[in-house]
Amino acid sequence: MAKKSGLSAEDVDSLRSQLNEGTTPMVWFTAAAVGMEEGRSAKLLAVTDPPEGDFIQVRPTGSKDEMSFSPAELTLEKPPPRKKPATPPPAPPEPPRQTEIIHPYVPEAPVKPAAPKPKPAPAPVEQAPAKPAARKPSAKNAVPEVTVTLVSVGEGEWTVEVLQGTRKTVRPTPVPPGSVAQAAKLLTPEVAEIVEGVLNAARAQQLARVEQLRAELEAAQKALDDLGA
Repeated sequence: MAKKSGLSAEDVDSLRSQLNEGTTPMVWFTAAAVGMEEGRSAKLLAVTDPPEGDFIQVRPTGSKDEMSFSPAELTLEKPPPRKKPATPPPAPPEPPRQTEIIHPYVPEAPVKPAAPKPKPAPAPVEQAPAKPAARKPSAKNAVPEVTVTLVSVGEGEWTVEVLQGTRKTVRPTPVPPGSVAQAAKLLTPEVAEIVEGVLNAARAQQLARVEQLRAELEAAQKALDDLGA
């Protein structure tokens, strides 16, 4: 299959306009899409603003997951249908075989001796019923391993991503600090303590920034008052 080009800026604007009009356009994955087969289709759900990173949200065909991708991982070019393998020609019929009829020689039946009296059959031995073989767990019913990762990216901002097995089902997505604090309290005390320490450091940083801005605002107001405004 030929390599598909990604979405241009004009393609992204056109898709955003179609969503605003109430339509659900289709896109296809390119070879750059992580964890997706090239040429697989998906429904466009949203185009977030500002357009940074993986800002295009889609739902792959046959899946209920909502996933985010970058323009380089999607395309508007529909792949051509796959060609069916050619059917081999039928084998030529075999020529009919000549059957030779052989008349068997039947000898005269000998005189059978008198049959001996049957001996009494031994009593049947009861056998224990066979135990059913233990069923092995089916691979289809195995629960895949899920990994949820919270990352602090500085200044009190957090992101979360989810791996299902080796497949990334949720890409790094921003999470409010308050939600992170509530989730940490439901986990072990060690996790809650670490998260609270990070949040306290972010609060202190933001408080220092507020104080600096307040001082600059007061200085600017004083300068304005001196000018007789």
